[in-house]
This record gives sequence, C-alpha cells and structure tokens, in this order.
Amino acid sequence: MTPEMITPSSDKSSEGARLALSLWAPCSQPSLTPSQMQDLRLAASKMTGAPRRAFQAEMTLKYCRGSARLAETILGWNRATVKVGVAEHRTGMLCLGAPSAFSGRKRWEEHAPEAAEALRQLAEAHAQQDPTFRTTLA
Repeated sequence: MTPEMITPSSDKSSEGARLALSLWAPCSQPSLTPSQMQDLRLAASKMTGAPRRAFQAEMTLKYCRGSARLAETILGWNRATVKVGVAEHRTGMLCLGAPSAFSGRKRWEEHAPEAAEALRQLAEAHAQQDPTFRTTLA
C-alpha cells in the first residue's frame, strides 16, 4: 500500500495507519512485503534479551530509517525495546535489566563464609606445595 492509496477520512482508528504510511513519503513505497514483515516478526519472537534487541535494532536501522515508532507501527515491536536496541547498537554497550542483573541463587560461600574459610584451610593443609602429582609411594 502506498501513501497515495490512502483516502482521507474522519475515522480516528485509521489515523495511525495513515500517519505510519505518510512516514514512508520519502520512499516511493515500503521496501518490505507483508511476507517479509511476518518473517521478521517470527525471527524476533524466537529470540530473547540482547540478541533480540540487536536484531530489532539492525532491522529498524535497515528498513525503518532508525525510527522506533515506525518499527512499532509496521512490525509490531515494542517501541521502548527497539529504542534500547538502537542505543545499544550505537554505543556498543549492552543494557542489563534488573531481573537478570540481580536475580538468581547466591553462591553458598556468600551464605556461609565461615564454613567456606574452614573448608579452604582444611584443603590447604592437605595440598602439595609442589603439584607434580608424585606420591610418597613411588
């Protein structure tokens, strides 16, 4: 569908679609077919986290001129996620969310530092100074 095919109407529901297609005005028509858009959506849905944001950023830069809003309208991706992906692409730094940065079980050494130190001392008492793996029997 090209911008010329859109007819003006007073319906507010089609206003977003008209706006999205008017953003394609510098181009004669979108460079993605509906089949390609569906493939991009499917590919993004199979990924999570940083790889997904990187993929969405690359496709946004390639097909949507870096516009997260246009990627949201055309591809149905979350605009905030695309913005984070574009920022990660621009800076080269990955963003860690709170769940991945602060979740997970802590190591037992952090829960019981006294026991960890006692085990470390016990192991050092029986460790060889010269680790050539020779026994006294040989």
